[in-house]
Amino acid sequence: MNYVFAFLFVTGLMTWHPLSSQTKTTSARGGWRSFDAGLEHAKVSNKKILVDVYTDWCGWCKKMDEEVYNDPRVKEYLAKNFVIVKMNAEAEGVVHYKGQKYSPAQLAAAFGVTGYPATLFLKDDSDPITLLPGYMDAPMFLHVLSFIAENQYEKKQFDQYLKEKGVEH
Repeated sequence: MNYVFAFLFVTGLMTWHPLSSQTKTTSARGGWRSFDAGLEHAKVSNKKILVDVYTDWCGWCKKMDEEVYNDPRVKEYLAKNFVIVKMNAEAEGVVHYKGQKYSPAQLAAAFGVTGYPATLFLKDDSDPITLLPGYMDAPMFLHVLSFIAENQYEKKQFDQYLKEKGVEH
């Protein structure tokens, strides 16, 4: 009888998933926040917001998670300079932006997202800065992060910024 209980217990642990796809994106796991929680936190932290807009089926989104967001340099830079948000564009539920309610798909479309992954940058007051479509490797992504965090986007084009840093692309 103890063997049956042990087998059922272990099998249950292997198949039990306490976090649905939506709640995974709304937890602060690894520093990632839900859209609404991220906007609220940005107001008090005075940090810009990075929104990773993704879907569960997107292979490039998974590559971005594994190779870019898991890069130690990217993680460190994000933790110091941004409030980080994950938003599954195909998730159920409601997000709030500027006093309005949207589905994640509606909000993604309102920001101009047409493919995944997409990285949306917002000011700490949630006004949009820019949308970066597609996958980018970690070294180049770090340049984008510093370009945004250091407010260089207010002064120059990204190409000029890279040229001044001596980065070829």
